[in-house]
Amino acid sequence: MAVLTPEQEASVRTQFAPGGQAADAKPKVAEGKVELPPTLSVKELAEYLDVKTVDIIKELMKNGVMANINQQIDFDTAAIVADSFGVQASPMAMDSAIAEEVVSEGDGTQVKLTTRSELFSVDGESPENLKTRPPVVAVMGHVDHGKTSLLDAVRQTKVAVGEAGGITQSIGAYVVEEKGRRIVFLDTPGHEAFTAMRARGAQVTDVAVLVVAADDGVMPQTIEAISHVKAAQVPIVVAINKIDKEGANPDRVKQGLSEQGLVPEDWGGQTVMVPVSAKQKTGISELLEMILLVADLQDLKANPAKLAAGTVIDAHLEKGRGAVATVLVQSGTLHIGDNLVVGHIFGKVRALLDDRGRKMKDAGPATPAVVTGLPDVPTAGDIFQVVSSEKVARTIAGQRAEQYRVATLAQTRRVTLADLSSQVGKGVVKDLNQIKIVFEGVGPVTESDILLAAVSNALVIAFNVKPDALGQKAAEREKVDIRTYDVVYNVTNDIERAIKGLYEPTFVQVWEGRADVLTPIKIPKLGIIAGSRVQDGKITSGSTAKLLRDSKPIHEGQITGLKRFKDDVKEVVAGLECGIRIDGYQDYQEGDVIESYQVKQA
Repeated sequence: MAVLTPEQEASVRTQFAPGGQAADAKPKVAEGKVELPPTLSVKELAEYLDVKTVDIIKELMKNGVMANINQQIDFDTAAIVADSFGVQASPMAMDSAIAEEVVSEGDGTQVKLTTRSELFSVDGESPENLKTRPPVVAVMGHVDHGKTSLLDAVRQTKVAVGEAGGITQSIGAYVVEEKGRRIVFLDTPGHEAFTAMRARGAQVTDVAVLVVAADDGVMPQTIEAISHVKAAQVPIVVAINKIDKEGANPDRVKQGLSEQGLVPEDWGGQTVMVPVSAKQKTGISELLEMILLVADLQDLKANPAKLAAGTVIDAHLEKGRGAVATVLVQSGTLHIGDNLVVGHIFGKVRALLDDRGRKMKDAGPATPAVVTGLPDVPTAGDIFQVVSSEKVARTIAGQRAEQYRVATLAQTRRVTLADLSSQVGKGVVKDLNQIKIVFEGVGPVTESDILLAAVSNALVIAFNVKPDALGQKAAEREKVDIRTYDVVYNVTNDIERAIKGLYEPTFVQVWEGRADVLTPIKIPKLGIIAGSRVQDGKITSGSTAKLLRDSKPIHEGQITGLKRFKDDVKEVVAGLECGIRIDGYQDYQEGDVIESYQVKQA
């Protein structure tokens, strides 16, 4: 078994002490910052900012918004108000709006919302209630550098004592043991899974192990993984794998990592690097010792006596068992029979299994467990929470469902160049130091790039490349703005104009359809509409219409009414007749042509 020398231990302790790599990486609750939901009331905003409600109302009035204490405002408005009080607001992910039960004697069960970080925080806990918990580790790196092989080697050589008789279950996480201490590995290698969970607000990883092949060096996905881990503010331990292979060159790996800001300790830097061979199963103990040392210096603690809360790692539907979820307990202890709420789903824990498929009565902090008893399948990254009764669980699930509905209606967008320009104009972005490059690379824009942009609230600038198919779908799903350019000047010009607050978005007309006017029709209370037949495409209510006469445009306006017989409809396709009402016009004639189109930002 590998043992750290006193010099190694001192070096690592220095690097992960306050001011070292881990100290910078560990998330901090900065003063003057707040997470806000997509919509909230004036009263709730006052509570978030810890100011008087009347002061919020006054500030809204200065910005031309008249609102009472119960009126709902959107995030953008709330962020401007927060900035006026010297507080920088950032959007709270939908799944970060976590429910805590609050029982009011007069009104029955009520629920208030808090953030995920507040729910798992140990601030204010009595020291005697806090116990050291195992670290949670994610493994990532370039494809074919041995992430899965390393996980397998760790699992095969370091299965926790007393578990050798069990069969390892593929549950998304497993426990290993080193010198009598436990370490939890997430069995979802790759930074895409890591960032996809972050995109849903989940922050479960304490240490990231970056695997780099000694015979291959730093590759594009290595650089991507570094960017993802840095964005998550998680300390990095590097495993230089395949040291047994011909052509292995650890120094070349260290040089490449140094260029990415990860300078090894033996070069005078602050990054722990451990040579390993997953194939030969060498260096595994030293790697685990380093992980434990980093964990000790982070002082990872939790209160096992609280009602349990944590994160869903994986979930699926299983024949004969129903919804099966792998959860990671992050606070408290989970028991069989507990009332559980996950997102808008609630149920009772029927069974608990460990990563070896064995039954458990309970699961404490940093313990992965398979849970059955939920009526539906939750999503990876969702929070779970134990509450005192089924009534409370039902209330929380109902309120969270309403929160989801409001957030969906709000349709919070990701940042765009136009947003940046608007924020500069309003004084929200005050200097260039707040604009940073999260990641840069070569090749097409990938799904991984989009996920990183989404969790960083960033836009993507692509030069002479386009997104691949998965990247484009991810951008549409996550509402990430991709700007493509083929002239360098245009890139710099647009960014400079956005920074100066001068950027104006360009809009294009997207043609939808064409209809021929057959005859004017008089409708009581509506006036005259155009009885028409759609010839091409479709006509959509709410779109913009051009009215042509003798091939010349004579009027342009919004389609405010669309009828099929006596029914109002949203769209009419080619070959069908309909009645069309264009805002601000009634003098239709037989032979007129109506063309409809949507105005979209380029």
